[in-house]
Amino acid sequence: MKITGLSPYWFNVAEGSAVHNTVDMQSLFLLTGPNGGGKSSLLRSICAAALLGICGFMVPAHSALIPQFDSIMLHMKSYDSPADGKSSFQVEMSEIQSIIAGTTKRSLVLIDEICRGTETAKGTCIAGSIIETLDKIGCLGIVSTHLHGIFTLPLITKNTVYKAMGTVYVDGKTKPTWKLIEGICRESLAFETAKKEGIPETIIQRAEGLYLSVYAKVLLEQNGTKPDLCSSMSANGSNEFHFQSSGTLEVATYNSAELANPMQVLQKEVENAIRVICQEKLNEFYKKKKVSDLAEVHCVLIGARERPPPSTIGVSSVYVMLRPDKKIYVGETDDLEGRVRAHRSKEAMQNASFLYFIVPGKSLACQLETLLINQLPNQGFQLTNVADGKHRNFGTSISIESMPVCS
Repeated sequence: MKITGLSPYWFNVAEGSAVHNTVDMQSLFLLTGPNGGGKSSLLRSICAAALLGICGFMVPAHSALIPQFDSIMLHMKSYDSPADGKSSFQVEMSEIQSIIAGTTKRSLVLIDEICRGTETAKGTCIAGSIIETLDKIGCLGIVSTHLHGIFTLPLITKNTVYKAMGTVYVDGKTKPTWKLIEGICRESLAFETAKKEGIPETIIQRAEGLYLSVYAKVLLEQNGTKPDLCSSMSANGSNEFHFQSSGTLEVATYNSAELANPMQVLQKEVENAIRVICQEKLNEFYKKKKVSDLAEVHCVLIGARERPPPSTIGVSSVYVMLRPDKKIYVGETDDLEGRVRAHRSKEAMQNASFLYFIVPGKSLACQLETLLINQLPNQGFQLTNVADGKHRNFGTSISIESMPVCS
């Protein structure tokens, strides 16, 4: 199915307020996007266009190629049914059971915000299993979700691709574009949406504080930067590392036996090597500038088909591309999203993942890039751009006397 210039049928196109999308659907879409980003509107628009098209009517689009579906099934928000003694989640599961029972490879299935009526962990797993089932059937369709944990599940799919509703970073704020794009969007704009709808500022500020107090710690621990871990080689084969109170990196933590696949092992090994190589030089930089709070090297993962967050726009970063062939590429940039897009446009690189960390200024980024290029091969990593490290006269030592501290 391909629909070009699709617009929401309830908008007046003549007024120019509608955002047009092109939907080229050859498989199942797993759709993410922020609140108010257009996920539900897209599902409704596709449903209407498909139904009108197979009935022989004009569709709200510039052009459309629509298969003769044997069924079109749309599930939107569920409400409870007290008369039937069913909660909203029970109603949702009942409706999805009917969808699964009637779906064939010639069906169009549209499910909006799957499993939102129950607790997150089990709801995520139920959603993942439903996606696997629809993927196995081979139908066309879209499943939208805010359950970002689904991307960490070991799902077995062949016909599912990741799509997102786009965002842009304007005047210090993230805003939706309402355009369908490739990849994953983890930005919910939940705080912004609550504020826009009149939730008191005191509640928003408290919510932001709670979020940082809980989830910032989780993210740090997942990236191996939790302080006060003991340094040792344990009996089960885990390599444990820690930061001293002075901020000097000694090691980072991972257990290779617990990692699900070789790419995860590579990711952790590269992440730990980056910290070991770069932390001392970064500490030296801050000490020379008499900055009391020493920053830790904090690597962030951009998973396969994910996009860098808007916070990376216009700032200097050093990144490592983890190629599917287990080779790596080291680079630096002030436009991480553009660089990721360029790398993935090359043959067989669509599923490449990236590690990156932000640094104060392009000069330091260039020097840390060369340092990594020169030293990572010594730790057994295969680099595709080793020659780049020979183009500069530094890389094993860094001169930082004249470098500014960027706020």
